[in-house]
Amino acid sequence: MPETNENELIQTVEYTDDNIRHLSDMEHVRTRPGMYIGRLGDGSLPEDGIYVLLKEVIDNSIDEFKMNAGKRIEVDIIDNLRVSVRDYGRGIPQGKLVEAVSVLNTGGKYDSKAFKKSVGLNGVGVKAVNALSSRFEVHSYRDGKVRKLTFQRGNLIDDVTEDTDDEHGTYIFFEPDNTLFLTYSFHDDYVETMLRNYTYLNTGLTIMHNGHRILSRNGLADLLNDTMTNDGLYPIIHMKGEDIEIAFTHTNQYGEEYHSFVNGQHTTQGGTHQTAFKEHIAKTIKEFFGKNYEYADIRNGLVAAIAINVEEPMFESQTKIKLGSLTMSPGGGVSINKYVGDFIKTEVDNYLHIHTDVAEVMQQKIQESEKERKAMAGVTKLARERAKKANLHNRKLRDCRIHYSDAKNDRKEESSIFITEGDSASGSITKSRDVNTQAVFSLRGKPLNSFGLTKKVVYENEEFNLLQAALDIEDGLDTLRYNKVIVATDADVDGMHIRLLIITFFLQFFPDLIKKGHVYVLQTPLFRVRNKRSKIKDKAVIAEADSKLTKSEKKKDFVVRYCYSDEEKQKAIHDLGPDPEITRFKGLGEISPEEFAHFIGPEMRLEQVTLHKTDQVQKLLEYYMGKNTMERQNFIIDNLVVEEDLPEDMQ
Repeated sequence: MPETNENELIQTVEYTDDNIRHLSDMEHVRTRPGMYIGRLGDGSLPEDGIYVLLKEVIDNSIDEFKMNAGKRIEVDIIDNLRVSVRDYGRGIPQGKLVEAVSVLNTGGKYDSKAFKKSVGLNGVGVKAVNALSSRFEVHSYRDGKVRKLTFQRGNLIDDVTEDTDDEHGTYIFFEPDNTLFLTYSFHDDYVETMLRNYTYLNTGLTIMHNGHRILSRNGLADLLNDTMTNDGLYPIIHMKGEDIEIAFTHTNQYGEEYHSFVNGQHTTQGGTHQTAFKEHIAKTIKEFFGKNYEYADIRNGLVAAIAINVEEPMFESQTKIKLGSLTMSPGGGVSINKYVGDFIKTEVDNYLHIHTDVAEVMQQKIQESEKERKAMAGVTKLARERAKKANLHNRKLRDCRIHYSDAKNDRKEESSIFITEGDSASGSITKSRDVNTQAVFSLRGKPLNSFGLTKKVVYENEEFNLLQAALDIEDGLDTLRYNKVIVATDADVDGMHIRLLIITFFLQFFPDLIKKGHVYVLQTPLFRVRNKRSKIKDKAVIAEADSKLTKSEKKKDFVVRYCYSDEEKQKAIHDLGPDPEITRFKGLGEISPEEFAHFIGPEMRLEQVTLHKTDQVQKLLEYYMGKNTMERQNFIIDNLVVEEDLPEDMQ
């Protein structure tokens, strides 16, 4: 074949008037959804687009509440697929209803009188919901009339106005477009967390979620009480001012934990208001005691929440998870740093002067943190040097190319690290992994039980120190290198014990890693059931198996099912009968790299490690990892399962 000059190829591509396209508002949103809602996703992560759609609709209802119009919002999610939201505010003006839900840069929030401190995006939010939904309905109830609009993928298909006796307000129904949000599903726990956050920030607001009432009487104090997994060392300090609310306490956990909000929006990545809070809470406490305490010692164990209202806030992305505004109002108003700082300086200082018992407990905590830090100083320095050398050639870490901290990489959220034990298991994963997004960290046998130990052990224990260095979380999660930290151990007793030891390490020293949803357990198959194609009676089973093959995969003599439970095994035996061959996997090392590729690819099964408000970390660790108490022995005996190999397992 003759060589083709690259320039010749380029010249063959025509660029004419026909190449210039104008997209309508709705087309633009559908063509470039990431510009409006960030990632699409399937609902398995709280940052996924379907939750942004839900939030944009609710934000409008919240803005009505903030303007003293409507104290109740009804949110119904049908079959985890379709959403309806009804508020009892003023209702969208009916003459401009079409424009309000389908024409970008149209909205009431440009008018500072109608919406002084809104959370919804000016002129964008609900239009994006309309464009990205296969079906979208809006009803506006005002002055005895209701105007109903129905859209399909942003196109208006029905417009009706009728008389009504219903209360004023707005009803919106939407079904996300499943051609964009593939195999999506709303997760109740993510939805409930979102709705609870709205009620914490809007005392007096009632949200009905599928008939379940959610409300808060004590604002951010309720938020901390509901989310803290360690007991506070003193009662939560809760303060409100004009356009600002804070709540905080210290616990015996390591690190710092913050919840921050702007105009009701949960800023999960913080921003200028959170930075100001961190700076001034430490500065005020330091000045109150008149001691040369380090800021890190003052904030160690701090659990806090801050909410502020800002006129026309500027966020660093369309999804509004990080505040970028420098001032409380546009046009050179007071800076956010000064506003937050002045409030904390006055209120917290006054509080500590009045409540000397709280001040005493706080100072004791700071002194303990200082003492521990100084005791670790020498060990920490040596460990960091060791970790730095190891990073150049870390024999335990087989790194990947893309990391969670690579801000501009589109695949950064796919970045993950498998924590394995033993050469055979880590070898299988290493050979079958995606080198772009999957790293492997190999443990040498069972790690140390870190329960009850101080953070000094993180630096003294080589494995823990190297793991901390691999994750890059010594100074917090801002530099976390992997979005998913996956514990991959055998499904036997030893594997379970190793799994528990690793999770104990995270709970003890880096609880935020679990709280922010980064820790997972890899589910691996317990059985392989296979049979020759020629022996399988049900031809539909063969056709289904063949449909899942990639273009590069060829049809093989055997049809194989991997089973993660006894129920799945029994179904596979039924489908692949008669007399299929059954293999039981006793450890990861028994699974070949070729097979392993199926278990850590797109179909990977992960179980997220979560902490709920009812989970008290210290008590959990004490029970499972503390001294071998009679209570725990009895629990094990009562829940012991004796497993027998059935005849069909022994083929």
